[in-house]
Amino acid sequence: MPEQVTIEMRSLQLFICLMLMLSSVASAAETPEGCLRQVFGGYCLGGDIRELARRNAGFMHQQREGERFALIYPAGRDKDYVMAHRNRIYKVLRKYEPSTNISYRDLRQLLTGKYGEPVDQSRFPLHAKGLAAKIGAIRRGEGKMLLYWYPADMPWHIELGWSREMGLNLAYLDSEEQARQRLEDSSNY
Repeated sequence: MPEQVTIEMRSLQLFICLMLMLSSVASAAETPEGCLRQVFGGYCLGGDIRELARRNAGFMHQQREGERFALIYPAGRDKDYVMAHRNRIYKVLRKYEPSTNISYRDLRQLLTGKYGEPVDQSRFPLHAKGLAAKIGAIRRGEGKMLLYWYPADMPWHIELGWSREMGLNLAYLDSEEQARQRLEDSSNY
C-alpha cells in the first residue's frame, strides 16, 4: 500500500513538472518576435504598438507627436502608459493611484530584493532629509524620487519614480532604444 502511494505521488510530481514545462514553452511561443519582456501582464517591451492597439483596443487615450506614439490603458485605479518611437514600444509605465509612502516602500523593497541596490538619481532640496520631508518636497514640486535598476545581461532596465507630475510610477524601458533616442535628441540641438 505505501509503495502504491509513493508511485502515485511520483506520477503526480512528474505530471506537474510536465505541465509547468509545457506552459513555459507555450508562453515562450506566444511571445511576439522582438519582445524583450512582457510587462504588467500584457504589454510587450520592444514590440509593435500598432499590433498592441489592434489586439487591445481598450485604451482610454492616445497621443502622437512626430515619430512618438503613446497609448494609455486603465488598470483598475492605476493607469498604464505604453510609449513607442517609430512604432517600437520602448517604455511601459504604470502610474499608481494613490501615491503613498507604503506603496513606494513596497515597490522599492520588492525590486531591491530581486535586482539588488538601485542607482539613485533623486533630486531634493538640501533641507529635505527624511522620507516625510522628501514626500512633502515631491508634493510641492520641489523634488523627485528616481531609482534605476539595471539587471545584468538584460536589454531593459527599471525605473521607480515619484514626482508631482506623474505621481508614483514604475517603468520598464528598452535600454538600447532609450540610448538611441538620447543620441538623436542631442544631435538635433
